[in-house]
Amino acid sequence: MNSLVVHAHPDPDSFSHALLERVVAGLESAGHAVDLIDLYAVDYCAAMSRDEHLAYSSSSPILDPVVARHAEQIRSCDTLVFVYPTWWSTFPAILKGWIERTLVPGVAFDLDGESGKLRPLLTNIDRLIGVTTHGSPRWYVKIINDNGRRTMTRTLRACTGLRVKTTWLAMYELDARSPVRRQQFLRRVQQKLGKL
Repeated sequence: MNSLVVHAHPDPDSFSHALLERVVAGLESAGHAVDLIDLYAVDYCAAMSRDEHLAYSSSSPILDPVVARHAEQIRSCDTLVFVYPTWWSTFPAILKGWIERTLVPGVAFDLDGESGKLRPLLTNIDRLIGVTTHGSPRWYVKIINDNGRRTMTRTLRACTGLRVKTTWLAMYELDARSPVRRQQFLRRVQQKLGKL
């Protein structure tokens, strides 16, 4: 089993990085080969350039060699994991930019010329996993429709084929959680991924 973990947090001392360590440890204990893209560590440029925008619908939509390498990594995994904090009710901008620049036509999907229907291309992926934190309580996140979760479990899932399994692990009200509760969540994440 090959897992690709995409992480987005600028502070290496953050709780998000602690989650990342537990995600990798859990996957490795389950026998997964883990490939990691730490977007801030590689100084990833989130903004799509004008040239990339113009090339988006062409037969060669990826112009940046870093993005091309990431596209190859996503094509060779069977488990895709996102680890990130939820900011402004969605992904951090760097992760949103990664999705927009990497999951382009020809990589994530194609559109049928006649019907315009989406044809998934990431059928190599059989499991999508989201690990995130929220500053808000669960009831509030539910009211605003949890954009990160919806993007992963609906939009991205359409690019993998609907047979893909999804796992969602979220800690709500992070700032109000005690060190004990945080450690419990870290253990839960590692145990859950260790059973894949």
